Amino acid sequence: MNRLWLPVVVAALLAGLVGRPASAADAPNIVLILADDLGWTDLACMGSEYYETPNIDRLAQQGVTLQSFYVCQNCAPTRAALISGQYAPRTGIYTVGTFERGREEDRGMIPPENRRNLPTDKVTLAQALKNAGYVTGMFGKWHLGNSQEHHPLQRGFDEALVSNGRHFKFRTIPRTPAPADDEYLADFLTDRAVDFINRHREDRFFLYLPHFAVHVPLQAKPDLIARYRAKAGVGGHNDPVYAAMIHSVDESVGRVMDALDRNGLTDNTLLIFTSDNGGVGGYRVPGTEERKGTTDNAPLRGGKGMLYEGGVRVPFIARWPGHIPAGAEAEAPVVHVDLYPTFVDVAGGTLPEGYTLDGTSEVDVLTNPTAAHERPPIYWHFPGYLESYIEEDVWRTTPVSVIRDGDFKLLEFFEDDRLELYNLSEDIGEEHDLAEAMPEKTRELHEKLKAWRAETGALMARKKENE
Repeated sequence: MNRLWLPVVVAALLAGLVGRPASAADAPNIVLILADDLGWTDLACMGSEYYETPNIDRLAQQGVTLQSFYVCQNCAPTRAALISGQYAPRTGIYTVGTFERGREEDRGMIPPENRRNLPTDKVTLAQALKNAGYVTGMFGKWHLGNSQEHHPLQRGFDEALVSNGRHFKFRTIPRTPAPADDEYLADFLTDRAVDFINRHREDRFFLYLPHFAVHVPLQAKPDLIARYRAKAGVGGHNDPVYAAMIHSVDESVGRVMDALDRNGLTDNTLLIFTSDNGGVGGYRVPGTEERKGTTDNAPLRGGKGMLYEGGVRVPFIARWPGHIPAGAEAEAPVVHVDLYPTFVDVAGGTLPEGYTLDGTSEVDVLTNPTAAHERPPIYWHFPGYLESYIEEDVWRTTPVSVIRDGDFKLLEFFEDDRLELYNLSEDIGEEHDLAEAMPEKTRELHEKLKAWRAETGALMARKKENE
């Protein structure tokens, strides 16, 4: 094997470090299972009456469900935030591919360049956990660069296979023998994850299992499609192929849970299931009340690619027996960048000195979910465009910045300098804009948002008339 594929150790992590340590004897294994494009209500335990998710439902019964967990509007920036612990302005990964989506004549602004690979100077979560004594493994969709220097084997993972783009007849990086024609990617990745658990049962390990499902192309195993075709849809949950894909992800979660049980690791493992962005659905047809898409995130507004709640609020379930209460729920908002410091905290590790982390450890939210919690504001910044799935001249989003501070959420749209303000505790569907009715709150959040953009060096779109 080429030496460039050997795992790297970041020397800076071996130097002076700071953090909040726990007893090494109490440090759990950490397993993070990430679905792709799974919406907030796409689980039975989150309200779906069509999709069947018995294993994830069981996980929720054994742990805590965060009702306000936030990510980015699409895939790559969420993954960059999880792995780097930094918001998009610091990584330069704001979106997937290019900002120049849709028709150029429909874009009122000129977006900046988007970065596609996670910069190599970022100290990854895997590197921080390796420094804490963990064996690290990753199997699935990476989306942060597949060249040798950007591959997860060079970013702190001891073992890694990358695969996405196809659910059948897929390929991996590094290459593995070609799969059978009927082998499903979610099953293949779960096989690797279970094998990793079996081989490292005597070690402390971090397992990252980012599925490509339920991302398009919509493809699933024929027997599961037949199962859901025999069921009546409920509301915006009615696509049998999509339902079958969710079923396969649920089976994966169940197999990981079973592997932990067989190896006697359940009680000493923090197991988390979540998604990278909202579901592909809930897109309102202009001038009507009709909503289109593969799924629906109602009662949330919008879906993937939007900065409204349907695009950025996703399921999050965590189990750690003896530490996290069973069957609990937490309303406190938590965001993707919080996972890095949270994982290092429970690992008894130390945070890299001189490296900026945008999140905070939220161990207290997991272990004491019903208590009152205060946190800094949560931010998003998207200086580009995402085209609509329903009509050619409709955008999912135009350039926008967002802040959530307490119960209030402010969106700043740059094409027309529009501000929108919502009280999420009273209006989860973001139907009642309070910007005019609450000018002082609007001004307060706007000032915080502008200060954050300046502090992080956020790239901005430019209006065309300035050219």
